[in-house]
Amino acid sequence: MGQIIVETCNIEGLKIITPTVHGDARGYFMETYNYNDFKEAGIPEIFVQDNQSASKRGVLRGLHFQKNFPQDKLVRAIKGAVFDVAVDMRKDSKTYGKWHGELLTEENKKQFFVPKNFAHGYLVLSEYAEFCYKCTDFYHPDDEGGIMYNDPAIGVEWPIPEGLELILSERDTRWGSIEDI
Repeated sequence: MGQIIVETCNIEGLKIITPTVHGDARGYFMETYNYNDFKEAGIPEIFVQDNQSASKRGVLRGLHFQKNFPQDKLVRAIKGAVFDVAVDMRKDSKTYGKWHGELLTEENKKQFFVPKNFAHGYLVLSEYAEFCYKCTDFYHPDDEGGIMYNDPAIGVEWPIPEGLELILSERDTRWGSIEDI
């Protein structure tokens, strides 16, 4: 494989991608996406939209999904550190309702491939973080779905430092349980 190392996760379809970083006295260079390398690694999806967000420490975004227009996502932190989570929403999957979390940082440069039909979210652990992601379908605001980040039926173990107050959007405080879907 070209410029990436791909690791599988305990849930089928999820993948951790670590790019090859070429560094010298000037800094570094890396390919963050190359269709041929990703296709060879079993990720042949075509991405149609790139997004970027900035958040401060304690922001928790998610757990989100698109109901009728699901998206594959390739996510990474370009500044700071986030704990990124994917929850299997595929009803016919043996891992339905299971989750996987991955620490994504500007230092480790890891990317997380989250397939269609997974709920996705992340918690900002650094003072500030910038988060980028590629999607295989366009965002449809009327198609949003979500699950409460602390749904006991899923049991995500968020690494929330003691004393950290979470910052959630109003929308993210209203999601229900996976059992409600």
